[in-house]
Amino acid sequence: MKLMDAAELVKQPPDVTENPYRKSGKEASVGRQIPAPEEESACQFFFDLNERQGRKRSSTGRESKSSPHPKQPRKPPQPPGPCWFCLASPEVEKHLVVNIGTHCYLALAKGGLSDDHVLILPIGHYQSVVDLSAEVVEEVEKYKATLRRFFKSQGKRCILFERNYKSHHLQLQVIPVPLSRCATDDIKDAFITQAQEQQIELLEIPEHSDIKQIAQPGAAYFYVELDTGEKLFHRIKKNFPLQFGREVLASEAILNIPDKSDWRQCQTSKEEEAALARRFRKDFEPFDFTADE
Repeated sequence: MKLMDAAELVKQPPDVTENPYRKSGKEASVGRQIPAPEEESACQFFFDLNERQGRKRSSTGRESKSSPHPKQPRKPPQPPGPCWFCLASPEVEKHLVVNIGTHCYLALAKGGLSDDHVLILPIGHYQSVVDLSAEVVEEVEKYKATLRRFFKSQGKRCILFERNYKSHHLQLQVIPVPLSRCATDDIKDAFITQAQEQQIELLEIPEHSDIKQIAQPGAAYFYVELDTGEKLFHRIKKNFPLQFGREVLASEAILNIPDKSDWRQCQTSKEEEAALARRFRKDFEPFDFTADE
């Protein structure tokens, strides 16, 4: 071989063929289906120490498709700090709680418009009705229907409202109004009239409409539901009077207790609140659907 010319050494015989396993980079990327371990995508991966050992997650936050673990149901978001309405929170005034379901609970309103003014609250931390999961919404509706029957048996209609503005935990206010005080149309007119006086655009929306179809998560709004199923909605853009719902219901046209439009002016002792809660629990007991669950 030392005596052979270099051209002779690299000369190919006439019947030679192209190596079928040697492709250019571009052709290889088209034909390749399963990359070799050393040729995996350039997408960076890292291991999340909070996950089970061995679960590989990409830098985009998505789990790799080969993950053998099923997706877990989403847990309710946790409050960023102390919350007065999360049932597990030490800040909750538990003497006001009158009924506990699976996902929601009932509590007497502190400084309520009446002795039986109650709140429907989610047990987990949800800011508004729009943020609720399907099972929580289902139980909220169950409580609403049960409270309507309960108050009807006492000769009252109930008005519900929610203010998702400068609040961190959903509080669905339920206020009973004696049937002898006024008609539902009077209540509706009072809300619309006082809204116009304060330049608040309170719109009537279809009875069977879902608030989730109207308001986006995080959007501020005020919402009223009458005993007939009629609904009024206002999208809050800037400022909104925090006591608006109470002011309307406390006005002469409805309950005629204008001095109670601010809850801070209606507070009583803890002993009195506990006595009212015990009385409500006893009265509500025949309607308590949670006892059957």
